[in-house]
Amino acid sequence: MQLIADRFTQSLAQVWPEGARDPSLKLGIAVSGGPDSLGLLLLAAAARPGGVCAATVDHGLRAESADEAAQVAAVCRDLGLAHEVLSVSVEPGNVQSEARAARYAALADWMAREGVAALATAHHADDQAETLVMRLNRASGVAGLAGVRERGWVPGAEHLLIRPVLGWRRAELAAVVASAGLNAADDPSNRNTAFDRVRVRQALAGADWLDVGAWARSAENLADADAALDWAADREYGAWVVREGLGVNYRPAAPRAIAMRVIARIVEEIDGHAPRGNAVARAFDSLLARQPVSIGDVVARPGPGVWSFMKARPRRV
Repeated sequence: MQLIADRFTQSLAQVWPEGARDPSLKLGIAVSGGPDSLGLLLLAAAARPGGVCAATVDHGLRAESADEAAQVAAVCRDLGLAHEVLSVSVEPGNVQSEARAARYAALADWMAREGVAALATAHHADDQAETLVMRLNRASGVAGLAGVRERGWVPGAEHLLIRPVLGWRRAELAAVVASAGLNAADDPSNRNTAFDRVRVRQALAGADWLDVGAWARSAENLADADAALDWAADREYGAWVVREGLGVNYRPAAPRAIAMRVIARIVEEIDGHAPRGNAVARAFDSLLARQPVSIGDVVARPGPGVWSFMKARPRRV
């Protein structure tokens, strides 16, 4: 166990060097009660005694969620850690998306209230590999294939988000929980084959010839490529995009992957909504073929060396 704790300390210092330099900075752990987040909690408590707190978001979507949150609270009490249950309500519709947004909003408020310097989540190598396979199955581009990064920001907030076990395997975190004599919460949705991720997880588990760690590193490499394309698109936008009256003119000078990002940015600025990748690809191909095209509420027209974008006129009823 000591070797595992030392390894986690090194992982944490790599992703959060300011925390390693200043032990007084408070690390917050998002703990659902499952084996992944519970393993992260135990490792963090061992690595930063007195410098860790935890929060559990209860979406109220399952009858067992309140009991699971109470179990996490009991574990934190035994570890001497402050813990808070954050209850949220989820609007009907895309439940997974709405739950994610509500979860991070509640965690951001908690961080601000408790003075938490960084929030750690338990995303690991198996998560990376599963996401990569799912996105490949949907013919995603570089942006879709890019894995999550070790450091980022809490969605919708300016709080640091870190993933210190991104290079770890799911089984390693489960072993940490088992060695502590704890029983993790069992979410039946993790076995529901109606979800793409569950089917992919089961398929990967049965393919012992696959190197999941290598797949996860490929997802990280694609994230680097995604960042490079963003950097190039920013330069392309600054050099070749000009506002003209009520519209925007773009003189494309970059390869397709970069030009598509510039088009997406222009459309979002005019329309107020980010367009889907397939719609952007269709718009690029149409403009390249010198044909006008609509994307969202934006009309794009090709001209000699320039593509013009303008808000579509309201339709008459």
